[in-house]
Amino acid sequence: MKLGKRAALIVVDVQNDFCPGGALPVPEGDKVVPLLNDYIETFLREGAPIYLTQDWHPADHISFKERGGVWPPHCVQGTEGAAFHPGLALPEQGVIVPKGSSPNEDAYSGFQGTGLAARLKRQGIRRLFIGGLATDYCVKETVLDALREGFETVLLEDASRGVEVKPGDTQRALSEMEQAGAHTVRIGELKVA
Repeated sequence: MKLGKRAALIVVDVQNDFCPGGALPVPEGDKVVPLLNDYIETFLREGAPIYLTQDWHPADHISFKERGGVWPPHCVQGTEGAAFHPGLALPEQGVIVPKGSSPNEDAYSGFQGTGLAARLKRQGIRRLFIGGLATDYCVKETVLDALREGFETVLLEDASRGVEVKPGDTQRALSEMEQAGAHTVRIGELKVA
């Protein structure tokens, strides 16, 4: 799989609350960090854009159980839980894309209400490489929206982990993404143009 021209990296929600010890931990969520750092380094070397989505919820967000949602409070604006994992090599030129910041709108996808698709298209981006947390929720929805927006979309399979609310959720998400047209890659298979 070649990186190619007109490619961008999207790192999804690698935040403290989604890692072990957080409010809504993804099992082994922190294991994606060194792999994503390798991808970030590769994209930086190639001068390719890097975007990082960030759950940025108000304290009364609709997805929280107190409001009838399914999740415990997580990634509340300005808290340590909403911060990126300290081991993630945040690139200086990386663009942070906050999502889920309206109290009454849920947003799993990095494209939902963020203007990300229009920005990528203005840059002439055609191929997206997407990884992070969690495979069966925000990564999946970001991948599916990327495909709907017409981008060639590649899941960083080794740099994504699922939360597995129900056993098999991650595998079902992988199948759904592949059936929708996503490709998968691992760091050793990525070639630069």
